[in-house]
Amino acid sequence: MLRVAEAIARTDTGRQRRGNEDSSYARPPLFVVADGMGGAQAGEVASQIAVQTFERGLPDSGNGEERLAVRVQEANEVIHRRSRGEPELDGMGTTVTAALLEDEHVAVAHVGDSRAYRFRDGELKRLTQDHSLVDELVRQGKLTEQQAAEHPQRSIITRALGPEPTVEVDTGSYPARAGDVLLLCSDGLTSMIPETLITEILAGPEPLAGVADKLIAAANAAGGRDNITVVLFRIEEVAGGGPDTEQPTIVAAPGPSSDAGPRASAGDGDGVPVASPPAFGAGSEASGGARTAVAERVLGPRLARTQGRPPPAPPPRRRSEKLIKPVSALVATGIVLFLIGGGGYIATRQLYFLGTNAHAIVTVYRGLPYELPFGIKLYETFYTSGVPAALVPADRRTSLFDHHLRSQSGATKLVTSLERGDISR
Repeated sequence: MLRVAEAIARTDTGRQRRGNEDSSYARPPLFVVADGMGGAQAGEVASQIAVQTFERGLPDSGNGEERLAVRVQEANEVIHRRSRGEPELDGMGTTVTAALLEDEHVAVAHVGDSRAYRFRDGELKRLTQDHSLVDELVRQGKLTEQQAAEHPQRSIITRALGPEPTVEVDTGSYPARAGDVLLLCSDGLTSMIPETLITEILAGPEPLAGVADKLIAAANAAGGRDNITVVLFRIEEVAGGGPDTEQPTIVAAPGPSSDAGPRASAGDGDGVPVASPPAFGAGSEASGGARTAVAERVLGPRLARTQGRPPPAPPPRRRSEKLIKPVSALVATGIVLFLIGGGGYIATRQLYFLGTNAHAIVTVYRGLPYELPFGIKLYETFYTSGVPAALVPADRRTSLFDHHLRSQSGATKLVTSLERGDISR
């Protein structure tokens, strides 16, 4: 049977943060890292809620992935409810990456851009996929790894616990064997040092405590721009023995220069755009506008850190931009009838405009920006970018989302500049 032979948790505030909003938990066979966001003390509260939810233990039923996912959803509900009910916690959220050694596998549940790795036979394998803007652009082939490393919005995440009542949780199970070392870490580590250096340090002869210290020291030597948290555990095979849960607890031991306690708080965290109904224009209707405001509230602090300016205020709502109203429906109907009657409807297929899709992502649409009664749309999705609308500065939204009809090349050129990080153009 497999069990955890050695485990350690370390956290450090880093070189450029005043507080630590990371939290971690290490009690074999369960390990968790959470990276809070929200500014002030909100990020620390969110990450601690996530860890405390796991401290209660896992549900009895289900496999490892299902049991972890249940706790992630529970943590999300609590964080969301408190952020809505307590003004000082408004907009808080956290990433979470949890791992469970179960039988011959390691189950992982993940939301955000903290990571889980497996080190085996000198090779490092990433077990999680970042929910971040640049990572999604890399997966879509729109950025190279080198461009992503230098992208001005590389720290913006697209999924986190807290902004919405429910959250999509990535889970997976990976075969384990004796000698494997698992690493969970916040992006304060991976944003500062490359995986090649992480591999080199993990391959060293030191016990895991020394490895953790070296990882944190390397991240600080590279600049230490964020809080750094690492959780490491090594797996061994034994002929028998008690359950892993009887092994000693090791929770967030301080790093080499850490002033954090047993559970650490993390640096200004990451942002996440949230889903909203299809919307066009600077001010979206009903829940779309409310959800966009939430996205800006969460994304704003991180954007301000990366670009050195305060987060953009939500754009004012304008009644004239509501799409589904009797008057606009009648006007649109008349336009369509005229175009069809005049044989010009096909010509509208050459017209394009910018808007946002159901996930508040900047999108190029083909057709006319109208919607008829009974859900008949005069437009179709032509191209979905990787840029959340909340990242577009407020003073640029009116000109971008003004229903202005453009050529195909004109519309795609604008979106391409956004994807490359030139959001002020």
